[in-house]
Amino acid sequence: MTSATPLETDSVIPAPPAIQIRDVTKTYGDGRSRVQALASVDLDISSGEFVCLLGASGCGKSTLLNLVAGLYRVDQGSITTGDRHIGFVFQEPALFPWLTVAGNVEAGMRFRRVPRAERQARVGELLRLVHLDEFAHLRPHELSGGMQQRTSLARALAQDADILLMDEPFGALDAMTRSVLHDELEQIWARTGVTILFVTHDVREAIRLGDRVVLLSSRPGRVIGDSPIELERPRRLDSPEVNALAGEVTALLRQEVRRHAG
Repeated sequence: MTSATPLETDSVIPAPPAIQIRDVTKTYGDGRSRVQALASVDLDISSGEFVCLLGASGCGKSTLLNLVAGLYRVDQGSITTGDRHIGFVFQEPALFPWLTVAGNVEAGMRFRRVPRAERQARVGELLRLVHLDEFAHLRPHELSGGMQQRTSLARALAQDADILLMDEPFGALDAMTRSVLHDELEQIWARTGVTILFVTHDVREAIRLGDRVVLLSSRPGRVIGDSPIELERPRRLDSPEVNALAGEVTALLRQEVRRHAG
């Protein structure tokens, strides 16, 4: 009887990050009007991760999102997203007012010349996902703020987005609507596996939603904190655990604002 030989195990090669940001610097203007928004930012975001970006006003959060989206060019460094498709949800929904809900979601696919039957099937699927299938025929002015943002989210996902960039998408909504959309976004994220980079100025919102919270310094923005949020999901904005973590993060942000002001 021969003795069994141990199985040889291959070394596991980690998957490349969905978003890789290396030494990124961005400056606007020149001369006296020159403003450095970001300085030497390094950040990796894994595929399927939900990362929230926090910082004081003017720290470069939205600039970083626009750079990842390719809307701006970096001055130095690099941003790599591979061949992944990117969807963007802005603070204002910016829907086409002459199109219906279904038409807004379908617009990008029409531009890419996706066949009609495929477009219609995808629109139906996405509207069911964001609970708007009964409102497909309405136009933006007939929708509440929350419904407009759901439409904007469906439109971004219609780009077959692997990465979803969200720039304070719920900032203008009332507290109850925002809470409902937190739940719905979390469900959509869990169902689709999309990678989310979410900008917010609301510390509790970041802790409610994120796998990680990344803190940017005051201008120029640099990464000064990167913390996993290990609270069990689903989370509540008013839970003692969320409030306790929010207090710690808020204290760090206050220190940073005071340092910058001094």
